[in-house]
Amino acid sequence: MRRILFVCLGNICRSPTAEGVVRARAAAAGLDLDLDSAGTGDWHLGHPPHPPAIAAAAARGYDLAPLRARQVAPDDFEAFDLILAMDASNRAALERLRPPGNETPVAMLLDHAAGQAGADLPDPYFTGDFEGVLDLVEEAADGLIDQLRRVQNSSAASPKAR
Repeated sequence: MRRILFVCLGNICRSPTAEGVVRARAAAAGLDLDLDSAGTGDWHLGHPPHPPAIAAAAARGYDLAPLRARQVAPDDFEAFDLILAMDASNRAALERLRPPGNETPVAMLLDHAAGQAGADLPDPYFTGDFEGVLDLVEEAADGLIDQLRRVQNSSAASPKAR
């Protein structure tokens, strides 16, 4: 089972949105993933996602309400197979937190959205554009799931997997 961590600043808008969207779309695609989200900051520890993020996601069928904010920790680099940052600032913070010698891939979520490689996912906490963020997250989720499905299929076809 692949373990993926989504990381933003406060873990109340972008990363829980990504976790909720990928969770729903992976389940629909029949992929067994272990997903979580965290923030590089500690301002919202234990809090649910931002109410407008919950409402925008719910309008599209995603349930973010049970999620609670937590801060990313060095142990996450060992616990997860892939860490996806929502923007370059959080990616840089993750690299500073990375334990010496750890090789867990850290990438940008929007690397999985067509034409968005390396782009920052805007923070709707500041922009108010929760719908636009959901559009981008859904596109990236579909790209991520397609990539994971290809990896899974190639592993299943490999003589080593038999």
